[in-house]
Amino acid sequence: MTPIRIHDPDDPRVAAFRDVRERDLTGRRGLFVAEGAVVLRALVAPTSLCAVESVLVDERRVASLADVWAALGGRAPVHVAAQGVLDSIAGFHLHRGILALGRIPAPVAPAEVLRPGPRTLLVAGGVGNHDNMGALMRNAAAFGVGAVVLDDGCCDPFYRKALRVAVGATLSLPIVRGGPLDAVLKELAAADVECLALSPAGTEALKGLRTSDRRALVVGAEGPGLPPQTIARLRSVRIDMRAGFDSLNVATAAAVALHEITQP
Repeated sequence: MTPIRIHDPDDPRVAAFRDVRERDLTGRRGLFVAEGAVVLRALVAPTSLCAVESVLVDERRVASLADVWAALGGRAPVHVAAQGVLDSIAGFHLHRGILALGRIPAPVAPAEVLRPGPRTLLVAGGVGNHDNMGALMRNAAAFGVGAVVLDDGCCDPFYRKALRVAVGATLSLPIVRGGPLDAVLKELAAADVECLALSPAGTEALKGLRTSDRRALVVGAEGPGLPPQTIARLRSVRIDMRAGFDSLNVATAAAVALHEITQP
């Protein structure tokens, strides 16, 4: 790796890293920002589905990332700057000292993840909180989910904060972006995927649940959860808790459920 020294925050070679927070809101036309060493390592890992476009790093971090440069193999430029220059480029104090620009992979067609054979899917409807989205992606990777299906009400899983919460797990997961949740569920049913609606009002207890070997765990947004009509027409499951308390964070509930249904 031959570092490219950056001394001027206005250097056009790092223009894509300028004003990171503002561009988080306006978008990057198919690109995303990975922040920190954990996410950068996930981005360059053999399992990553995303191409690396460019890296910008604090000069003090270069030596500690030797494994990253070896994995990157010269496929993208690596820009190195002093902390003050780095902060001026990003528009805030970048205490992790590491940014990378990656390319969002092409959308995965539903047919690619609905081919015959056993599989576990995670379906999210209307999850708009980036912390929850990142945690769901981390859970999906931890429990061997074959793909994550997001309806059109979900937030961007490649948003910088969501990627950080996911510890980069998003970058190795096939992600299907569907339309309305009802249309997504109909497509799954047509492919003989058993859909399990996770809700405190579920009719079946999760513990000891027997499912098809083609199943999808369906979760809704924090607070409102899944629409009642959706729960009514699916097989609905619940996590039993102590009396008087029936609610968990959506990502926590999904982790418990995925652990249960993926056990041999």
